[in-house]
Amino acid sequence: MSANAANQSGTLTLRRDVRFNGVKVFSATMVADRDQLGEKVSDWMARNSQFKVTDIVVTQSSDEAFHCIAITVFYWEDVSRR
Repeated sequence: MSANAANQSGTLTLRRDVRFNGVKVFSATMVADRDQLGEKVSDWMARNSQFKVTDIVVTQSSDEAFHCIAITVFYWEDVSRR
């Protein structure tokens, strides 16, 4: 379950079982870009296999003119390997 699952009140929910020391955010508002967003995330994950993905949160926001999709990837990077 995501850190924000079932949380529509706008409050922050912390989970002790999800550790991360890095975050990558992918977002798009244009239709063509939104259609390719999943592929961009998959490509980034393939190119950064040294990171252990610990959570992924997908959010959608919109107003009268635009719809935005954001995919937030939380990951753990072993900094001792640098």
